[in-house]
Amino acid sequence: MLDIADELNRWAEEGRDFAVATVVSVGGSAPRGPGAALAVDSGGTAIGSVSGGCVEGAVYDLCVQALQDGRTVLERFGYSDEDAFAVGLTCGGVIEVLVTPVRADAPERPVYAAALAAASRGEAAAVARVARGPVELLGRALLVRPDGSSDSSGASDSSRASDPSRSSTSYAGGPGVSHEGSLGGRPELDRTAVAEARALLAAGRTGTLELSEDGARCPGGVTLLVESSVPPPRMIVFGAVDFATALVRVGRFLGYHVTVCDARPVFATRVRFPDADEIVVDWPHRYLRRTVTDDRTVLCVLTHDAKFDVPLLEAALRMPVAFVGAMGSRRTHEDRERRLREVGLGERELARLRSPIGLDLGARTPEETALSIAAEIVAAREGGTGAPLTGSRTPIHRDGGGRGTGAAGAREAA
Repeated sequence: MLDIADELNRWAEEGRDFAVATVVSVGGSAPRGPGAALAVDSGGTAIGSVSGGCVEGAVYDLCVQALQDGRTVLERFGYSDEDAFAVGLTCGGVIEVLVTPVRADAPERPVYAAALAAASRGEAAAVARVARGPVELLGRALLVRPDGSSDSSGASDSSRASDPSRSSTSYAGGPGVSHEGSLGGRPELDRTAVAEARALLAAGRTGTLELSEDGARCPGGVTLLVESSVPPPRMIVFGAVDFATALVRVGRFLGYHVTVCDARPVFATRVRFPDADEIVVDWPHRYLRRTVTDDRTVLCVLTHDAKFDVPLLEAALRMPVAFVGAMGSRRTHEDRERRLREVGLGERELARLRSPIGLDLGARTPEETALSIAAEIVAAREGGTGAPLTGSRTPIHRDGGGRGTGAAGAREAA
């Protein structure tokens, strides 16, 4: 649901009724992962996708039905041996899809509206929904934020108190974390769900939780789908060269918040980089040391100049970022490695450097080179080999890829 938050938030603000179908789990070769969503409004308009086309028609019908009867349903789609052209995933995979009506009279509507608003603003938030369990709990939801602020809409304390769906409760097990809404069961179930959703949110993961109805962290009749929305990961491109212009566009396309940094003000301009989210004029190593990075950050060094490259890579390779790559010929790479050893980097740190940056696509133009770099970034993130799929025995869609749940009590929805 949160992967199409911008459009759904607009629908919510306009007061539209809609139903949203969200992938809960995948198995085998399935084209889209947990959290992928398709939504249909009361006028029949559809946005998003849950399968890349395989079962969209059937899921659309389920959404229409949910809008009519107000019922939440969990549906399983898989390959049909009897009829490969029947509704199913002809690629051989299996997906489970949760279909939830979000009508104006739904008690969970304020929770969904708050979650969509937060996600569309780029704020960190997680929404947990009952995907499997007692009928009366299906579709019930709660929203968890990381900063203890249960509502960013400006609602007063008195309005929240008068509306239980907007209640805010902090638990000792999750300092500074508040929630809105309720799963409708025992208070212990909400308490455990908040703690587990917080763990998934902290890791930026979407996945499922198996809990008992009394909130115990063990399979016992309740499956929660937790969708996390976190600010986009950063891509920092060092070197305002022509290759960087193309890489900025590709980085934005992949969902990164892209910053261009160069010490030369004549090159680091908005005219040259209209698609960049941010342009910084500073020495690369100095900027890297003062800016915020995390384990999702991608660093692309295109400066191709030792006076910039060496101090920058000396800092970068000691940071817990996701990817560090540098442009240059093989001779440049060898000289760069020698200089980095001289400033004290060890073999373990140097092994993190991807240089020359990019996969071997035979790229020549800036656009082709940007595609080569982006392909290596995706392969590194998802554990791909970069080899052609033709004739390969490797999975097309990896279960969980490089973005597993990483939280206690959660299993990867795969």
